[in-house]
Amino acid sequence: MRYMMTYDLMETARNTNQWLGSTARAMASYPMFSAMPNPALNWMAAWGEVTERSFQRMAVKPDWGIRTFTCEDGKDHLVEIDTVVERPFGDLIHFKVAGREEQPRKVLLIAPMSGHYATLLRSTVKSLIVNCEVYVTDWHNARDIPVSAGKFDVEDYSLYLVDFMREMGPETHVVAVCQPVPLALAATAYLAEQDPKAQPSSLTLIGGPIDPDAAPTEVTDFGRRVTMGQLEETMIQQVGFKYPGVGRMVYPGLLQLTSFISMNGERHSQAFNDQIQRAAKGETSDHDSHNRFYDEYLAVMDMPAEFYLSTVERVFKNRDIARNEFTIDGHKVDFGKITDVAVKTVEGANDDISAPGQCIAALDLCTGLDDARKASHVEPDAGHYGIFAGRSWRNNIRPLVIEFMDANSRKQAPKRKAPRKTKVK
Repeated sequence: MRYMMTYDLMETARNTNQWLGSTARAMASYPMFSAMPNPALNWMAAWGEVTERSFQRMAVKPDWGIRTFTCEDGKDHLVEIDTVVERPFGDLIHFKVAGREEQPRKVLLIAPMSGHYATLLRSTVKSLIVNCEVYVTDWHNARDIPVSAGKFDVEDYSLYLVDFMREMGPETHVVAVCQPVPLALAATAYLAEQDPKAQPSSLTLIGGPIDPDAAPTEVTDFGRRVTMGQLEETMIQQVGFKYPGVGRMVYPGLLQLTSFISMNGERHSQAFNDQIQRAAKGETSDHDSHNRFYDEYLAVMDMPAEFYLSTVERVFKNRDIARNEFTIDGHKVDFGKITDVAVKTVEGANDDISAPGQCIAALDLCTGLDDARKASHVEPDAGHYGIFAGRSWRNNIRPLVIEFMDANSRKQAPKRKAPRKTKVK
């Protein structure tokens, strides 16, 4: 880390900016200044309000905010978030609607571990909970995981998915979004060989890099340009003394956020300038469109260093998935062994992160799967976020995914007892 701020110095900079925003807002809001109205003071208070909130939410995990659901009886039912499997690096959680009959579709929604929390899929969960039992992989912030918990790389991630699929059973429909798409496919192939009866009924892959070279983007170009040594030197830091994971090597969330924003710097700068102007006019609220988006977008989490580095090396550089050369725990998985799981890919025509062609490559890898059990969809005019959230997802993609699930549901076995809560130290 010779050329970058240390982890603690980055956190200090974040705290300082939050404090500056809070101070500016407080100073410019003194009642005595109301006797002499001054547009400069209004602007200062607005700048402070926006700045304080922006830097504060960078260190806070957003709430799911799914507390009730209106069922067919017209009543609001409480939504309980139950932890089904508890692990050091991530849990399997269930959004249980109290007092509602169990829904026929059991969906495992695999959230990405790519800088944001699983709450990024909040709207996806809300749309599926209507007529599905929704389970989600809730990944933990690496800064909060003690070093004693050990490492966590792409193979460990895949094994977590294997265990989650086993826990949920063969009637499960798996939906993977973005980063976990190749690893979800690998976990399914692993089960096809090691434990065929635990395979899910269907696998829907949304906007993920199965073959990054199929349609290069700025993300894949970056992975090609830099060496692994450069990445480790410039991107990896040690968690500071403030958090339980002190000493763990991570790719810091604040550093990731810098990369996210730099990709569309002008648009983000304009968005914040506009928000300051609205705040000065008293036109903002906690739930306006700007705050709804940036409360989630700015909330970032650290990734384990070994997970980040192994993702770049094995998925992007070596293309282990695309070449059918991926190994899990010493076992080489063969995607051709997937013969009993229906696979569907979803891509966005305007996706600049995982461009069309990268995800559909999964279907060519599944050589043992009958073509009748393969499907693909490219959503016109949709970007990366739009293929799992927003209007395109709600109106076009979600109905297709539900239809695909229904067409490929396995006959359910006699009703099982509720999944037990499993805790692994």
